Amino acid sequence: MRIQIKDVLAILPDKAEQCSIYIDGDTIAAVGEPPADFKADKIIPGADRLAIPGLVNAHTHSYMTILRSSADDLSFDDWLFGCVMPLEEQLTAEDAYWSCMLGAMEMLRSGTTTHLDMHMFPEATVRAALDSGMRAVISRGLSGGAEDAEGGARRIREARSEIEKYRDTDPRLRFMLAPHAVYTCDENYLRQIAELAEGLGLGIHTHLAETDSEVRHCYEKYDCSPVELYDRFGLLREDTVAAHCVRLSVNDINILSYRGVSAAVNTGSNLKLGNGTPPIASLKRHGVNLCFGTDGAASNNSLSILREMQLFSLVHKGVAKDPTLAPAADCFDMATKNGARALGLGDEVGQLRAGMKADIAIFDLSDPGRVPLRDPKSALCYASAGWNADTVLVNGEVVLENGAFTRFDADKVRAEAAKRSQKLRLEERENVRV
Repeated sequence: MRIQIKDVLAILPDKAEQCSIYIDGDTIAAVGEPPADFKADKIIPGADRLAIPGLVNAHTHSYMTILRSSADDLSFDDWLFGCVMPLEEQLTAEDAYWSCMLGAMEMLRSGTTTHLDMHMFPEATVRAALDSGMRAVISRGLSGGAEDAEGGARRIREARSEIEKYRDTDPRLRFMLAPHAVYTCDENYLRQIAELAEGLGLGIHTHLAETDSEVRHCYEKYDCSPVELYDRFGLLREDTVAAHCVRLSVNDINILSYRGVSAAVNTGSNLKLGNGTPPIASLKRHGVNLCFGTDGAASNNSLSILREMQLFSLVHKGVAKDPTLAPAADCFDMATKNGARALGLGDEVGQLRAGMKADIAIFDLSDPGRVPLRDPKSALCYASAGWNADTVLVNGEVVLENGAFTRFDADKVRAEAAKRSQKLRLEERENVRV
């Protein structure tokens, strides 16, 4: 299908301007002047609208969406080991599927078209990505070692099976391998994952240097930092996405920079769990590719990258007492082209220009909170509270049109997710009584 987004205010790689965007199949054919002999099958009006490259969520757990508000105001260890993990044990694969669908709805409505997901239920995330139309890089969370050899082996088998089954089935699907963290994988297991990733030509997606206890545990067990341990086993590469990166030494930052690792910052989650903030100024000085993740809704409660942009910019300005740190333009890049680069999609998504895939989010500018719109990037960063996309395209397909999802029944997704979340809460209360 050929689509024209007509006379829209668009954030292009080098400027924002009123123009038309021409889409041929899954690709942006031109911006500005139409290609020769272009005749649109569909015209999307652009008046009073803003078009941006679809946002990239570079770290999330969409199967956790129905756990939203189930584990608030807890320390990290109580949150993870005392609440979230026990709730995860109650989830079924169908629960995970509907949770992923709910997460896809939230991400698409807030302008996110691509996400890097770490999951624990084979095929649930894949099914949701295919059904929702989102672009997804999918990674089975891997934990194991000598104390859980059978479970660790099973998780790797599940990851391999999912990758072999779906790897070449849809252009919107990609895969990575996901060692969960240094405290859930032993050294032999980490080495095994690194070798498997190398053999399959896959990137690495992991939690890294998220908490003080993680760093302390690693020094006690291995006499080095989590970053140094991962580097020892070949897990830090140009196709590695390290989520969090809060507790980093100078040497850690040098390693991340030298290896070309991308750091996915999860400001909302890290603030809510009291884990702190990454050394952003130092990471930037060392040229580390910074992008945004939301983490799961069980810790952040929101899957909006727009919210992450605002939190990130304001928090780091305040902490550093430097209003020039984390400017809106940098935050926009982190949410778009930096995220795409981290996921190995830098040549496909993250910018509105000819030849890129047509992943586009369109926002209504008629709300009084958008007036005057002097700088669209600043508006997205500082004035986007409650701002949802009006229309979203992924791979040239309209998956959200005038606020309505085109591929699935949104009411059914909400109902299924609410029902399954309620079941978990009831079981949780019963477990507490026992």
